[in-house]
Amino acid sequence: MNPLFPLLFQYNRQLTIALNEVLRPHGLFSAQWSIVYFLHRNGAQSLTQIWQTLSVEAPTVTRTVTRLEKLGWVMRVEGEDRREKIITLTPVAEDKLPAIKAAVREFEQAAVARLSKEEQAMLYQLVEKMKG
Repeated sequence: MNPLFPLLFQYNRQLTIALNEVLRPHGLFSAQWSIVYFLHRNGAQSLTQIWQTLSVEAPTVTRTVTRLEKLGWVMRVEGEDRREKIITLTPVAEDKLPAIKAAVREFEQAAVARLSKEEQAMLYQLVEKMKG
């Protein structure tokens, strides 16, 4: 067994827990934030585009989007095909984004604070290489 994988999985869990703590005052969890941030960066998207790009199972994305809709973060609009639903951020979500992005940016900086810029770049390259 390669000891790298338990280490990666454990650190991923620690990061998720810590990010959830950062997002809690904003009423979000990390899974929700990933969708909100994806929509912020890419504009309105179909459910299919979201789950395919984020590599998350379709039912999970649907449940998360439904929850975000109830919380007032996203809304569904009809696509070109009536069966297709396009997900977009609400104006309320857009207003909240600057504060959340600042909190997440601070969290990210703290998470990599012990790494030099070169080490951060190397880690990024190595993870990209592992992804294939």
